[in-house]
Amino acid sequence: MRTPLIAGNWKMNMTVSQAADFTDELLKIKLTDEVEAALCAPFIDLAVLLEKLQDSSVAVGAQNVYFEQAGAYTGEVSAPMLADIGIKYVITGHSERRELFGETDADVNKKSLAVIESGMTPIVCVGETADERSSKMHEQKVRSQVQAALENVGAEAAADLVIAYEPIWAIGTGQSATSDDANEMCAAIRSEIEKLYDKNTADKVRILYGGSVKPATIEDLMSKNDVDGALVGGASLKTADFAALVEGAVQ
Repeated sequence: MRTPLIAGNWKMNMTVSQAADFTDELLKIKLTDEVEAALCAPFIDLAVLLEKLQDSSVAVGAQNVYFEQAGAYTGEVSAPMLADIGIKYVITGHSERRELFGETDADVNKKSLAVIESGMTPIVCVGETADERSSKMHEQKVRSQVQAALENVGAEAAADLVIAYEPIWAIGTGQSATSDDANEMCAAIRSEIEKLYDKNTADKVRILYGGSVKPATIEDLMSKNDVDGALVGGASLKTADFAALVEGAVQ
């Protein structure tokens, strides 16, 4: 059995004081131990989250990383820096990084490898545009992104990583893929991992769905065989909604 994962992606939201308030409220709620919860926050919020959540089961993740270990890269944060403070997850390849900041498949691969080498777990994002879906190229696009992201990643490391399927047309739009569509694409991703490695590895990888996920839709999503959780944007900014998503992910 794969442990379900609900990972919040705060994007460029939450000041340090807001993050502290959110965490204080979350700690008042007893979350199920059947689902793993994680909060991926802006760099400035990580220290307060790590401090407040150190005795809880909620993991802390970063939203980005640079692939070099150190050097003259003003404004960047390396994987060893994140690992040193206790970060567990790092999002790589989010569509906003790809679309707005020009990150390539090769960049995503290098970042994912850096995260793995530093002992953390990448949450590798893949997904298609509306045009790619309407032209029936969505599965080919996502399979190619998976192939590129996992280049030079060994089977043992691959089994431990998380992949998030986020159709670009559904992120922050209020639109969401149907649970059947989400499951179909998550199954295609698992099938691609099996081709790259083997069935045992594919069966271990957790595959999340992301794209306007809400408490009202999480139970339906989680009823599908190949959906192992969600990468959640807007709904992770409210404590009650985030807690409801974790509870709704119990299988």
